[in-house]
Amino acid sequence: MIIEDFVFFNENGLYCKYGDFYLDPQQPVNNAVITHAHADHAKSGHKMVYATQATLEFMLLRYGKNMADSTMATGYHHPFNINGVQITFIPAGHIPGSAQVLMEYEGVRYLYTGDYKLQPDATCEPVEFVKADVLITESTFADPKVLHPDPEQEIKKLNDIKLNILLGAYALGKSQRLIRLINDFAPQKQILVHHRIMPIIAVYQKLGFNLGNHQIYSRKLMKTQQEFVYIVPPFTFDSYIRATGVKRLFASGWKNLQVNANDTLFISDHADWNDIIYTISKTQPKQIWTLHGNGAHLKEYFKDEIFVKLLN
Repeated sequence: MIIEDFVFFNENGLYCKYGDFYLDPQQPVNNAVITHAHADHAKSGHKMVYATQATLEFMLLRYGKNMADSTMATGYHHPFNINGVQITFIPAGHIPGSAQVLMEYEGVRYLYTGDYKLQPDATCEPVEFVKADVLITESTFADPKVLHPDPEQEIKKLNDIKLNILLGAYALGKSQRLIRLINDFAPQKQILVHHRIMPIIAVYQKLGFNLGNHQIYSRKLMKTQQEFVYIVPPFTFDSYIRATGVKRLFASGWKNLQVNANDTLFISDHADWNDIIYTISKTQPKQIWTLHGNGAHLKEYFKDEIFVKLLN
C-alpha cells in the first residue's frame, strides 16, 4: 500500500521519515541523499551524504572539507539501505553522476527523479527508466506549451554568426555540454573558457568525459579573429552587458534568460512536457507526485486516469 506521507517537505527540505533521511535538503541534516551537484540540490554541512562518486567529486571541488562529515559513494544500480529503506541510484541524464533515487519500502517503489533530461548528451550518463508505484517528478517545464527544440539545430545557429560570441552558461553541466556540442556541430568555432569553469572541466576529464577542443580565455586571442566563442558563467555574462563587437547569447531553456527575440539559444538540461509524459509512460506509476515546479497541468492532463499530488 502506498504511504501518502512517505516523503514531505519540512523546514529542511524533502524528508522521508520512514528512513530518516532527506532528498536534496536545503539545510544541513544528519542524512542527505544528494541527486546531483548543482548548488540548489547539493548543500554543504551535512553529517552524512549519500551520492554517486561524480556528485561527490563536484561537491568536494565546491565545498572542500565543509562538504560533509562523512560520505558514501554508491554506483548506479547498487542498492543500499538507510534505516530500513532500500535505495538504488538510477541515471538521470542531467549532468555527470546525476541520479534518480529509487526507494523501496514495504513492497512499494517510490522513484524521485531529481532533475533529469531525455535529450542525448555526450557529457553525462544517459537517463534510464524503471517502473515505480509512485513517480516523484520534477515539473520545472511541466507545461504543454513548453517543448524544447533539438539542441543540435540550436547550436548550429552559431555557424551563421560571424562576430565573436560571448556565451553565458551555468558553470557546471551546461558549459561542458556546450563545448561538446560546438565541437560537434560548429567545429570552425574556437572555444575559449572562463578560468572559473576550468576546474570543473578537469573533473569531467577525470571522470572520462571527452569535451573536445577548448582553451582558457585570453584577451589577446579574442582580438585576433571573429570565430571565437567565449563561454562565461552568469555573473561574468551579466557584467559584460555593454560589451561591444561581440554577439551576446545565453544558453538556457528559460525564455526570460534569452538575450533578445532574434538571438536565442534554447538548450535545456531538464525534461520538457513531452519528456515528462514519456517518462510517465515508461515508469507506469499508480500515482504521480510533483515538485520543483507547477504540477497543475499534469493533474489536469491525467484527471481520473492517474492520481496526481502536488508536493509544493
